[in-house]
Formats: sequence, C-alpha cells, structure tokens
Amino acid sequence: MSGAMSWPFLRLYLLALLYFSANAILNVIIPLQGGSLGASSTTIGLIMGAYMFTTMFFRPWAGRIIQKHGPIKVLRLILITNGFALILYTFTGLEGYLIARILQGVSTAFFSMALQIGIIDSLPEKDRSQGISLYSLFSFIPGIIGPLLALSIWQAGSMDSFTIVMIAIAVFSGVFGYTVKMDKGSEQPSANPNEQGLSTLQLYSQLVTNRVLFKCSLLMLVSHMVFGAITTFIPLYAPQLENGNAGIYLMLQAGIVVLARIALRKKIPSDGKWHSSFMMGIMLLLAVAALFVSLSIYAGAVFFYAGAILLGLAQAVIYPTLTTYLSFILPQENRNVLIGLFIATADLGISMGGFLMGPIADLSSYSFMYMICAILGAAMIILSYEKKVRRSLQEQFHEPVN
Repeated sequence: MSGAMSWPFLRLYLLALLYFSANAILNVIIPLQGGSLGASSTTIGLIMGAYMFTTMFFRPWAGRIIQKHGPIKVLRLILITNGFALILYTFTGLEGYLIARILQGVSTAFFSMALQIGIIDSLPEKDRSQGISLYSLFSFIPGIIGPLLALSIWQAGSMDSFTIVMIAIAVFSGVFGYTVKMDKGSEQPSANPNEQGLSTLQLYSQLVTNRVLFKCSLLMLVSHMVFGAITTFIPLYAPQLENGNAGIYLMLQAGIVVLARIALRKKIPSDGKWHSSFMMGIMLLLAVAALFVSLSIYAGAVFFYAGAILLGLAQAVIYPTLTTYLSFILPQENRNVLIGLFIATADLGISMGGFLMGPIADLSSYSFMYMICAILGAAMIILSYEKKVRRSLQEQFHEPVN
C-alpha cells in the first residue's frame, strides 16, 4: 500500500476511530439522560451544541499553534485533555456534562486540525482528497455500533458499563496516540512562525469578503446545521414513530457514510475546480433526507430510515469535497489557519442544530423543525450553482463578495 493507504496514514485513521468512539455513544446517552431528568429540548440542545461551538471557537488558533509547534506535540497534549473530559462524564450530572462537552470541544479542535494538517502536508495533491475522505470515514465508523451500544447501556439501567467504556476509550486513544508518527516535513514547526501573512482580523474577514470561501463556508454551515439537528434530537423523536428506533437510524446513517466514503473516495474531485452539478446533487440529497425525516411522523418508518440513507450519502461527500477544494486554492502562507476557520463553520453548524432547532422543536414539534431543515437544504441547492468558471485559482480566492 502507498499514498493515503500506507501504514503511517492508516495509524492516523485508526487513532481518529478510537478518538471519536466516545461521541457515538454520548450523542445518544446525553439526550436520553437529559430527557429522563426533565430537561427541555432547548437545554439538551445547549449541552450538545456546546461541544461543537467550542470546537469552532478554537479551530483558528489550533491551526496557527499547530503551524508553529508541529502537529505531533499538540496531538499528544490534547489527548490528555480529552481523556480527562471523558472521565468527567462518568461521575457528574448535566452540569458536569456541559463542562465535559466544552473540554471535548477544545480537544477536538486541536485533534482534528493536527491530523488533517498532517495529512494535507504529507500527501501529494492527487491523493489529498482520498486522505481527507479516509480520515473522515474512520471518524464515522464508530457511529455504526456506538448508538446501539449506547441504547444497550441505557436500557440496562446501570451506568457502570458507561463508566468502563469511557475510561477504556480515554486510555486506549491516549496510549495509541503517543505512538503515531507523521511525515517528517509535517512534524516540523513553521520555519518562521512570525510570518503568518494576514492578521487574525483579516483572516476572519475572509469568511465574508471572499466569494469562494464565503460560499464554501455557508454550504458547510447549513449542511452541518441539518446534521446536528437530526443527530441531537433523533433519540427523542424516534419513540414518537411506530417502529422508529434511534439506534437503528444512527447506525444506518453512519453505515452509509462509511460505505459511501469507501466506494466514492476516488470519485471526490481533487482538481481544485468547482463542480456545480456535483454539489447541487449533494444538497438535493440533504434536503430530501430532512424532508423524509420530517414526514415520517405521518408516512411511517420507511420514510424515517430512507432519510437516514440519504443523509448518510450527503454527509459522506460534503466535508471532503469542500475541504479538498479549498486546500488547492487557499494561499499557502495562511492555508492552515483558513482551513481551520472553514472547518469551524461545520462545528458552528452542528452547534446551531442544537441551539436554534431545539427552541423551534419546543415551540412546535420535531417534525416541523425537520421541515425547516429541509427548506434550508433546498436553499443550498441554489447557492451551489456556479454560472461560469472563474479566471484562475488565485484570482478566484482574492475576488471580493459584491
């Protein structure tokens, strides 16, 4: 095996699998625990959203610190923080969960940036999209069995198993993480850390003033708002449906993500060009998936699980496609930080899926809230359309928004 499938990179993917295993369980346990304690959808959304909101806030600094000190040093330190957060879940209530989610958010900001920057810097351009796709794939594999494991723990009525699993994940990911290696070039800090190009304020302004980064960030934000809303509230929505099961839904969605990432890893564009029809098709899948979940309260479980399949297909492709595209066109001197800002919009989207959609569900219903998600997805189909090919990659990046 060579390139993105070589052993050093497989070790990074396996580390991602271990690291994200906890979330696959927590995404089910926290809403169920909150519901049993009488927490509102707004409160549950706040706790769930705090994770990705914190991740979003710290990603830009993560990109800059990793650029300065190198990914390996940062990775080893952050695994300790993540281990502490996982152990905190085992002996606290909802208030402790909120603190643990914030600590997890900080850890994930640095963890995911360290691995993705290492992959981008180490792989040749032709393998870059495959490497990012495989990283994202392995981060989703735990979602296949994690929800069912979480439901089994919950239905058993004892949290002792939950404690054992959280501690095991903390220990194994920490030990395994200390043994991974990256390409020597990616492990080295920036030759001149003071040469960061744009100031922090200018970097943030790029999200609004640059046409290409603005479009990609908005697509990432809204799509992940839909993902976040569905993932957060499915454990509470599924019992309202006849034959609805949150574990099966989340397992099916994650399984489709995994299969699609394997099957499509070489089909994701890796040429630095914008493919309008490709992106419009992805957003159509997203909108229809949310629509099916919304209508399943009336149409039955077939629509419910069909929504899981379509959402999994969309989720498998959106992230690696947009990340790979920007990795080609962002200026080299600020690429890591700008990619961090861009990925932060995904974190913000997932957080907003809990923060904003939770109150909507409290005021109306989960079905209505998912219909709003479908409308947002449909709007992204229009945004994905690009009328003409722009002049050059560098001109494309520096062209301001009208």
